[in-house]
Amino acid sequence: MKTIIHPDELRSAVREIRSQKKIIGFVPTMGALHEGHLSLVRNARRETDIVIVSIFVNPTQFGPHEDYRIYPRTLEEDTVLLNREFTDLAFVPRVEDIYPQGYTTTVQPGPAGDTFEGKIRPGHFAGVLSVVVKLFNLVQPDLAVFGQKDAQQLFLIRRMTEDLDFPIRIVESETVREDDGLALSSRNRYLKVEERKKAVVLYRALCAGKRVIESGHRSLSDTQNAMLEAIAKVPEFSPDYATAVSDDTFTEEDPIAPPARLIIAGRLGSVRLIDNMKV
Repeated sequence: MKTIIHPDELRSAVREIRSQKKIIGFVPTMGALHEGHLSLVRNARRETDIVIVSIFVNPTQFGPHEDYRIYPRTLEEDTVLLNREFTDLAFVPRVEDIYPQGYTTTVQPGPAGDTFEGKIRPGHFAGVLSVVVKLFNLVQPDLAVFGQKDAQQLFLIRRMTEDLDFPIRIVESETVREDDGLALSSRNRYLKVEERKKAVVLYRALCAGKRVIESGHRSLSDTQNAMLEAIAKVPEFSPDYATAVSDDTFTEEDPIAPPARLIIAGRLGSVRLIDNMKV
């Protein structure tokens, strides 16, 4: 695997790959890689000739009181994992390479970026979309793979790709879970031992909501109540939202109609966790 830091070197490498008529798959990450990230790399590998993975902790998607400075940075370990997955190229830019002095342009997500995660984390999705656009322009992939766990992010990236006419196919990869159902996340490493045991409440709440829908009751309030009842069993978890949204619009609909998705987020101690489940 080749590691590239500077954007100009990446552009040169991409030109060489393109001259060979090879198909490029791209997996953008913030590092602190786990099995969930590696599943994205494998999915990209199955459909492409060359896999490029970026590792960049993007400061513009963190709020002023969020965990940018302490977000785990494990480049050495990440490199070992990517080599094991036969990644062709790792792009590891510096902040000043992506946001040079005087940089002011951003991509705004529109109304769908102002709800749920966007409401709780103002500016978050503008930061996400802006860096993804820059990475798309640098990597010029044929396809890019994103995880389902960040459902609203995936929705907005897919819409942005269509709206801005990027010739890139967005591939979504299923959430990878621990044996007890907890979705893998780089932030799980922040959880204390007792918090880790209780973090499964997110998955249990999603399952409770899914059972209501599968029983034939598609009432939004009934589904929300079932999720909140499951959450109430772990008072240490403080929910931000627990509801169902349309996969087509990422808005609540009542009654719930397919394709739909249950979404949940909140804090367990100092750690903020999110999850979702297709229904």
